Amino acid sequence: MTANETEASPERSGPWRIVLVDDHAIFRAGVRHELGKASDQVEVVGEGEDVATSVAAIRRTLPDVVLLDVHLPGGGGAEVVKQVHASHPEVKFLALSVSDAAEDVIGVIRAGARGYVTKSISTPDLIIAIGRVATNDAVFSPRLAGFVLDAFSGSIDVASVDEDLDRLSQREREVLKLIARGYSYKEVARELFISIKTVETHVSNVLRKLQLSNRYQLTKWATDRKLV
Repeated sequence: MTANETEASPERSGPWRIVLVDDHAIFRAGVRHELGKASDQVEVVGEGEDVATSVAAIRRTLPDVVLLDVHLPGGGGAEVVKQVHASHPEVKFLALSVSDAAEDVIGVIRAGARGYVTKSISTPDLIIAIGRVATNDAVFSPRLAGFVLDAFSGSIDVASVDEDLDRLSQREREVLKLIARGYSYKEVARELFISIKTVETHVSNVLRKLQLSNRYQLTKWATDRKLV
């Protein structure tokens, strides 16, 4: 085959080599099983459960696409993207997360991911999304695409969102989102498996760190930034 013939070869159409990144082993096992059962277009070549193991698996296997959870021990999904892209910028990332919050979507896209879908996606749609990202397309659900467009248009002050949220712990962010969605303290406690007293402490800390006076201001703050 000549050089010209090589250059003219059609673009690959799979099977796509992927690495699964999620801190829950049972979720990784479920995704691996579903992808293997549904298609011969995807091959799982590695897994990671935190930033360190994920970066190591990706660098070792150099997959076509990384299915990336946003919340990971060791620094989060965005940190995985940054570390991998420092040495292998060609690796493509598709975020697969339970979260549909604006700061999660914007954060991982700013880091370099090419798409973001939630864990409610069907297996056939996930396989399609993997193929699209592997061939340099971008994939977002309509709601999540809106966050990205708003960020680029200036409707969301991304720097401000990042700075404010950096003051909050992961648990405080979880409490913030539930309170902003209208949950009572009792409902938050049940959802997060913590005591009502602990919820009250977290809410007090959030209000203090964000310089807000009550839960109604907190709800408006979160809504204005499209966090709920």
